[in-house]
Amino acid sequence: MKLTPLQKRAERKGRNQTMLDMNLVSLIDVFTILIFFLLSGTSGVELLASPKAVKLPESFTEKAPKETILLVVSGTEILVDGRKIASVADVMATQGDLIEPLKAELDLLAKRVIVRAENQEKGQAITIMGDQTIPYQLLRKVMYTSARANFSDVSFAVRRKEV
Repeated sequence: MKLTPLQKRAERKGRNQTMLDMNLVSLIDVFTILIFFLLSGTSGVELLASPKAVKLPESFTEKAPKETILLVVSGTEILVDGRKIASVADVMATQGDLIEPLKAELDLLAKRVIVRAENQEKGQAITIMGDQTIPYQLLRKVMYTSARANFSDVSFAVRRKEV
């Protein structure tokens, strides 16, 4: 018996009707819950982005880093919030402990408008991320300049040493 094209199509459609349809709504729910738990689980970890040129000293610390102005001192340059302020060679060649370009930048950052009253004390805090091989004289100049710009709450970034 020869089937017409219309009958062939109806027969193919009848064969394909036996396949089960996937319920995508429940899969979307599962993926939504999974993404929610993954995102909420990672929010408790606070890390500072460390440039590759800076090798931080190790320490046993329990305090999590707070969000402040980040001052990076590598072997070649000084950066404030990612912007190059001065080169280490120029700073070491100058007499005295005050680093003028750094003080000017910190004074500018200190004058930023503080939106919330509870962030008032955070405005005068700074985190120094210094390479472990920088000379003490350079670190002293950076700390002196920070203090002259009224950044009295100084923290040092370190890598957590595992026990």
